[in-house]
Amino acid sequence: MTIRTRFAPSPTGYLHIGGARTALFSWLYARKHGGQFILRIEDTDLERSTAESVNAILEGMTWLGLEYDEGPFYQTHRFDRYKEIIQQLLDTGHAYHCYCSKEEVDAMREAQMANKEKPRYDGRCRHRTGTPPAGVPPVVRFKNPLEGQVIVDDMVRGKVVFQNSELDDLIIARSDGTPTYNLTVVVDDMDMQINHVIRGDDHLNNTPRQINILKALGAEPPRYAHVPMILGDDGKRLSKRHGAVSVIQYREDGYLPEAVINFLARLGWSHGDQEIFTVDELTQLFDVEDINQSASSMNTSKLQWLNQHYMKESPPERIAHHLSYFLGKLGIDPTDGPALAEVIVAQRERAKTLVDLAGSCQFYYHDFDSYDAKSAKKAFKPEAVNILEQVKQGMAALEAWNRENLHQLIADTVETLEVGFGKVGMPLRLAVTGGAPSPDLDLTLYLVGKAACLRRIDQAIAYIQQNVEND
Repeated sequence: MTIRTRFAPSPTGYLHIGGARTALFSWLYARKHGGQFILRIEDTDLERSTAESVNAILEGMTWLGLEYDEGPFYQTHRFDRYKEIIQQLLDTGHAYHCYCSKEEVDAMREAQMANKEKPRYDGRCRHRTGTPPAGVPPVVRFKNPLEGQVIVDDMVRGKVVFQNSELDDLIIARSDGTPTYNLTVVVDDMDMQINHVIRGDDHLNNTPRQINILKALGAEPPRYAHVPMILGDDGKRLSKRHGAVSVIQYREDGYLPEAVINFLARLGWSHGDQEIFTVDELTQLFDVEDINQSASSMNTSKLQWLNQHYMKESPPERIAHHLSYFLGKLGIDPTDGPALAEVIVAQRERAKTLVDLAGSCQFYYHDFDSYDAKSAKKAFKPEAVNILEQVKQGMAALEAWNRENLHQLIADTVETLEVGFGKVGMPLRLAVTGGAPSPDLDLTLYLVGKAACLRRIDQAIAYIQQNVEND
């Protein structure tokens, strides 16, 4: 049997981080078993579904690298098929028309609650005979079995038993003829030959109803795995108050897709004490049955730690591919300056996100007109003018601009002026970087480049003469 899983989001908003985890687990399970992963867009909520949301979902999955083998399939393109199945259920006696008004159903449930009974439809139209009431467009209800039980052999939770007597006759078609979720998902899973459904545990109560519909259609139900929800750092249900809950927001916040994938995989799944996984390792090691039954909590610090790891360990060319977007937002063209890969290697030890890294790279490409105030007070003394003049003369005379020559130039300046290294290094670093965090001084100078260094030293001398020497 070929494993076929699916991810079926509703395009009523962005790709939620919880949905992305479900997609990842479904994708990994299919990949592990050499199966197929299908993308289905459940867009039957015509009022709330938008093209922008569809694009956001597709964009998020592309960014994460969750490529699908089939789809995307849109439910709005399959209405004729749903009507066909609804008619089939009516013809075989597995469904019936219900003419109860909303007010009648509400009154029914209020009476049940007053009697401390479970509120549900009591099936009064199940055996209705005679002429239907005039002017009342009926809904279609599925005729749920009255006896027996549904056993869900859940791959995460184990066996979950539902009594059919506890399940009411759910609506499968509204009064305007449009199908409901529990009908469309059943038809789609059946037609698309989905045999493993991995989804959030908020769908668990839908599962026995869907299994009964599948059996009424003569179809074999898939294996189900209901994944616990994700909680925020504070242990409460994840929401916008916790910060980023959209996959694209994590991209905007400067996280690498491989860090987010690794983080999502560890939200409720583990393999021993291992924390860091490549996609290939996840594909090899992932098993649905290893998913925890309890809810998982977000840990933003862990995500930052993972992101920092991938920023340090990934090839700089790959980091550059993602970093260019953030440099562009700062108005930086990385082709107009030092090689971006070299700058990344120099700066990435200090950054947790691509946003941090982009900010720390600015001084390599753009001049600045101000200095860190605390550093300037300490490094820009009147005597720094002579030191910077000396360095500038040495730089101007250099024929080869490389780290070795720059290192020797600084050492010679220290020896000639008979001062400590800090007396030369501090004002020189501040003059060239403006106070931004930077690596070894000779590497910093090399990457900034000769023309920019000379220009910035002149600017620093002018600043000291105007702001310090005249005080």
